[in-house]
Amino acid sequence: MRQSPLFSGIIYIVLGLLFTYFAVMDVQRTGEWGFFTYLLVLLATFDLGSGIRMVLLHYKIKNVKKDKK
Repeated sequence: MRQSPLFSGIIYIVLGLLFTYFAVMDVQRTGEWGFFTYLLVLLATFDLGSGIRMVLLHYKIKNVKKDKK
């Protein structure tokens, strides 16, 4: 079974929010921005960006299918 871009996009967005949460918690715990915090922010950025693109792709595909009918 193939996953829809909407489901994949939601998973990516949730992971991005989770990585953001961990980055904020790490800064609060240590009081400074370390390598691990920057890595978490980088992963969160990629995941959120990919998630938004996947959700937009889902709606674009949906509109194209609707226009063909």
